[in-house]
Amino acid sequence: MGLLDSLTSALGSGDATQGSAHASVLAAAMEYVNQQPGGLGGVVQSFEQNGLGGVIGSWIGNGENQPISSDQIESTLGSDAVSAIAQKAGVPADQVSGILSQVLPHLVDKATPNGEVPQGGGFDASSLLGALGGLLGKREG
Repeated sequence: MGLLDSLTSALGSGDATQGSAHASVLAAAMEYVNQQPGGLGGVVQSFEQNGLGGVIGSWIGNGENQPISSDQIESTLGSDAVSAIAQKAGVPADQVSGILSQVLPHLVDKATPNGEVPQGGGFDASSLLGALGGLLGKREG
């Protein structure tokens, strides 16, 4: 689980339990995105349809990532998706939106290093692992 451990460490997850929850939600979220029609492109479209195109655009672009609230995550992905991610991750549903609001911007940012959604639109865990090395360096400094 190197990628997940790296990302949760980079995000400064407090204790081991919190880090484990972040890793579990992150894995479930990656699977969710990869299963969506259009992959990440489909998720981007969902954000745009919910008035959050600028927010996800900042994650894809090369500037600073705009924050997102747990309520915005819930309304954009839908409660069914959040519940499914929670069930798959083994994390209480009321915590998943908050965790996603912390990890999803970083994940999308690192999945789009050239400021574009990759063809195929899915998350490639092996390529994300290398990209997260830079994130680790920024957090530890």
